[in-house]
Amino acid sequence: MSEKNIYFQKLYLEKKYSEIITEIENLDEKQRSSGLLNLLGACKLLRRDTNDLISANSHFKAAYLKEKTTKSGLEALINFINSSAEIFDEKIEIIEDDQISSFIDEAILYFDDADKYFGFNEKLILAIVRIYKRQNNLEKILFYLKKLIDNKCLSSKVLSSYIYRNCFIETWKQKDFFTFSKILNSNLPVYSKESLIPLNTKKNKKIKLAFLSSDIKNFHSITYFLKTVLLNYDKNKFEISLILNSEEDDYTSKEFKSLCDGSISIKDLNDIDSINKIRQNNYDIIVDLMGVSSSNRLVLFKNRIAPIQATWLGYCNTTGVDQMDYIFADKNLIMDDEVNLYSEKIIYLSGIWNTHSGLEIERVKQVPPFIKNNYLTFGSFNNFAKINNNVVRVWSEILKSIKNSKLILKSSIPLQTINIKNQFKKYGVLDSIIFSESKPFKEHLNLYNSIDICLDTFPYNGVTTSFEALWMGIPVLTMKGYNFNSRCGESINKNLNLEYLIAQDENDYISKAVHLSNNIDDLVNIRNKVFDTALNTPLFDKDSFSKDFFRIVEDIYNSH
Repeated sequence: MSEKNIYFQKLYLEKKYSEIITEIENLDEKQRSSGLLNLLGACKLLRRDTNDLISANSHFKAAYLKEKTTKSGLEALINFINSSAEIFDEKIEIIEDDQISSFIDEAILYFDDADKYFGFNEKLILAIVRIYKRQNNLEKILFYLKKLIDNKCLSSKVLSSYIYRNCFIETWKQKDFFTFSKILNSNLPVYSKESLIPLNTKKNKKIKLAFLSSDIKNFHSITYFLKTVLLNYDKNKFEISLILNSEEDDYTSKEFKSLCDGSISIKDLNDIDSINKIRQNNYDIIVDLMGVSSSNRLVLFKNRIAPIQATWLGYCNTTGVDQMDYIFADKNLIMDDEVNLYSEKIIYLSGIWNTHSGLEIERVKQVPPFIKNNYLTFGSFNNFAKINNNVVRVWSEILKSIKNSKLILKSSIPLQTINIKNQFKKYGVLDSIIFSESKPFKEHLNLYNSIDICLDTFPYNGVTTSFEALWMGIPVLTMKGYNFNSRCGESINKNLNLEYLIAQDENDYISKAVHLSNNIDDLVNIRNKVFDTALNTPLFDKDSFSKDFFRIVEDIYNSH
């Protein structure tokens, strides 16, 4: 290592990033090696200024192009791809959407080029997966995640992501989810007893129940369902807390803390410190609200942080974790012959597995838009990740079959919108799609009034969006599924006594949409039924759901 490099390394360890930036930028162009350009980019990222992020990206690019085939070039390429993803994540206002798209396209181009001479490299593949996630390119995401797994890269992050992404396509059955979840479980670390404080198994006078989540923040779907139980528990029997894996300073976070008896944060703690902090609080029961989602902390449950551990809401399938004792579901979601494909004991709630706390907007029965427009308007406000190629094909068939029909979609992510547009264009129906930009929440809800009937995604059904639609009096056409996450729509419609809107397969899904377009009176009757009865069903019956939920929790507590 040169004297100059030793000097810069010393400054870097001392976190003197601005000093490094100044010195390297004062060097002659010829003196800036690939390594120094890479260091310059890294320092600008760490200094964390908006302009620095863009500048850092250009330095990484220059470093890679200077020494493509070297170790330094590889490091620079990984940094370039990751910083391109960060530019996208930051949604920098001074950068146009097409500029961000070009960053992403360039990252993919360089990766495809470098793959030829670097071969398999875990960090490089993890970086390109980040890019494909921004594009919502499910095929590529799964391909490269599987490549990592096949090469024995079995980290919790890789396995969790692979399992979760397979929820969005139709190739996996419950056996596959169970198999890979068990692989995840076997690769979660178990920490030595010496590094952990003992788990207190003595029961408290009140049942100390805690919910662990990364998603207690404004407008996150979890909050609308969790709020139901936080508003309706017996303070003489229960003491409820939040365990926050991330912590926001927003209205919802503050409100939820006020609804509970306490909260703790583990957002900046490693596994061992998190386990110890949680164990110190002597909770009787902890409910996981994340499953295998990207921010999950399943490793904490693997090392047992409470005498009783359960999973609910955040992920609709087994965690695979042997130490996760229970999963909350309903009879429409998990069939008898699937019970052995869950590592958890299944707890069936009486009506439905979750109940919405309601929305702060006046419910007004609307005349179907068809009456005014003289054409049928479909809608789906689900995350674009749920709109796979098969969904696009089926929806396109519906639009082709129904003259002048429209479909309203909604996304705030430009790259994903571009990808979806290209898919619909392939089927010749792009002109029938109306893309709505992200709106303030009440405007978002009012947009449902422009829709005659909502179309559910499959196999990963909508949940929050379906409850929103029903609150606004809009029915949802769904399809019969084959596991927990693909049966959510079925459970919702069964609880509404709207079995007609549960299609048996893709052809039936198309046929039902076409039938309603040709029989408007039937559609009007269904809409009226939804508006008049939805709030009197288990979907929105907060009191009954909460009583059932806490009765079950108390029974579990007493049985241990």
